[in-house]
Amino acid sequence: MATSNINIRMDSELKRQFEAFCSDMGMSMTTAFNIFAKKTVREYRIPFEIGADIPNAETRKAIEDARKGIGLSKAFSSVDELMEALNADD
Repeated sequence: MATSNINIRMDSELKRQFEAFCSDMGMSMTTAFNIFAKKTVREYRIPFEIGADIPNAETRKAIEDARKGIGLSKAFSSVDELMEALNADD
């Protein structure tokens, strides 16, 4: 089977860490990328979850504040009561 070269741009520190990881696992970076490519093609998907830090820091703080009851409005027993509060002059 013929082989081809590819070039990948990567942060230098990430490359150093990835090289160390691959070495600890007893393989080269080339082997690791080939494993990734073969699994991706075989399963026709990215073989791991890709996501972000959700919720982000602002959302996590809002959730924590809500759990503590910080910044919440009072409860209303009816729509009329809510509307009265909304229309009140503060």
